[in-house]
Amino acid sequence: MKKYIYIALMSLSMAGLTSCDMDAPSQSALDASTVFSQYDLAVGSVMAIHDGWGKTNSYRGRWISLYGMNTDAEWWNTPSYSQRTDDKQSACNYSTAEDNGWLDKTNDTWQGLYEGIEKANIAIDNIREYGNIESNPDMAQLLGEALTLRALMHIELVKTYGDIPARFEQTTSENAYKHRTNKDEIYKQVLDDLLEAEDYCYWPNENTITTSTERVSKSFVKGLRARAALYAGGYSLYSDGTFRLSDDADLAQSKMWQIAKEECLSIIESGTNTLGTFEENFRAICEESYTAGKESIWEIPFSEGRGRVVSSKGVRHQSPYNQWVEYQKTGSIGAESGPLPTLWYDYDADDIRRAITCVPYRWYNGGDGNDGDAVQELWGIKNWSFGKLRHEWMKRKATSLDDGINWQVMRYADIYLMAAEAINELDGPATAWQYMKPILDRALPAAKVSALQTKYTASKDAFRKGIQEQRKFEFAGEMLRKQDLIRWGILDQTLAETKAKLQQFANRQGDYADLPEKLYYTYESDQTTIKIYGLNHGDTDDEGDRLRKEEGWESKGWFVSNGENNIDDDIINGLYVVEKPSLRSVWPIIKSVIDNSSGYLNNDFLK
Repeated sequence: MKKYIYIALMSLSMAGLTSCDMDAPSQSALDASTVFSQYDLAVGSVMAIHDGWGKTNSYRGRWISLYGMNTDAEWWNTPSYSQRTDDKQSACNYSTAEDNGWLDKTNDTWQGLYEGIEKANIAIDNIREYGNIESNPDMAQLLGEALTLRALMHIELVKTYGDIPARFEQTTSENAYKHRTNKDEIYKQVLDDLLEAEDYCYWPNENTITTSTERVSKSFVKGLRARAALYAGGYSLYSDGTFRLSDDADLAQSKMWQIAKEECLSIIESGTNTLGTFEENFRAICEESYTAGKESIWEIPFSEGRGRVVSSKGVRHQSPYNQWVEYQKTGSIGAESGPLPTLWYDYDADDIRRAITCVPYRWYNGGDGNDGDAVQELWGIKNWSFGKLRHEWMKRKATSLDDGINWQVMRYADIYLMAAEAINELDGPATAWQYMKPILDRALPAAKVSALQTKYTASKDAFRKGIQEQRKFEFAGEMLRKQDLIRWGILDQTLAETKAKLQQFANRQGDYADLPEKLYYTYESDQTTIKIYGLNHGDTDDEGDRLRKEEGWESKGWFVSNGENNIDDDIINGLYVVEKPSLRSVWPIIKSVIDNSSGYLNNDFLK
């Protein structure tokens, strides 16, 4: 399917944005009644909304790389307390300043998403007026897409900045400057808009429009509404400086769980999506296979010159010029962020998600800038890669940081786990189990799934903890974990526990006392794929030394180098650098936006 991001709409053009939000758009000569009464013309205006994701310093170049890092599952590779004021470090360690030099850029995330919202408002207003949606279901589909994209952009802005100015109408000289809007009001509007959009959008493959995961389908609208409900009913940081549940009766947790339950069950019962295997989903993304109806529900459609997805979240290529990458620049590519080393040990050893999610090697061909095939080599205990996205799974070579791979916003596994979470709270664990089971069935042997059933269904609280655990294993590296910890109200507790775990891990104490000090490795017959001993509980240095002496394996210092722990206090304390991360769990609005807001905006609640 043709990718639509950055397709220019000939009939409507946006004026340059000011950092207060944006100025009113200019109209071109072609009449809106002509454009928005014909699907073939109107589709361009709706696809142009996606432009908001793709600005160089916006969602693609900053948010995907930095937001959501430093949890119990993922971190910026690698934290440092001594460098805590570094722009990239501080964007992740809960101490972000409004003049952060990496975020305070032209066309930042704030400006990019508000530009997309303005384009959505133009499309929504004009399709309502000229689209004849009652008699033209394809035009109704476009209205549903525009409503959904506007809702998603508001959700992402609220996640990132807390209370924000709501923009559910076109910008005029009268409303150009606005104070922050209480997020409760934004969520209520978003929930209403998505409910309306459900009536307009086709199910996956119901129509030729929704045969691709790059187009909004009814599955995505309903899934996004379920996600928005769980966010709205959970904990968050408000602009009065409090971290709490909403006090709005319309957003009571029981009501939000009910919405999530109904929406997720509707998707599951429709039968329009299937799970497949865990690996298949991520290979399909890297292979640019956008067929709807599988696990992927919706993806941001990046073109070849946009994205920074694999280059940020993929396996490290230390010399970025090899059989998979033609990035003609010195340095490395991939693994800007990665899994905490403890995440590998959180998984059951038989969980197939472990080796796909956590990768201890990098690709190396002998030196930066050298041409030639790369091989896998052990990287370092503090520098793991996420393996869900890989240049080596792509069907074309990446030639820049902007690899053009889509960003997957929602997949079917999330529908099952949101259903299980909501149903547990409303109906109890026995009923909820059937919606967790499909996720575990594809990850673990049957006997271990049965054992988890006994453990998780013992009580509502046990199942709640099971959801928290399984969402970590399922979605690590997919930018969902931070918001999950926030909405559950356990961010501070979990991060404190994570620091303590890292301290034990670094010293091979407690749960990690049985791990060997070194790793031992050799290569498979292809002389490219590394084979590793020492990454599992019960592996020993004695057996590793035997492999080295008798079978020619090599060894690498893993926990210790030159008598010093490779994971030191500087790394551990760099995970977060404030007393209560929950009170700094959003980014400040950047200084250039504040300075140009005529006094309407500030970050005073971030102390």
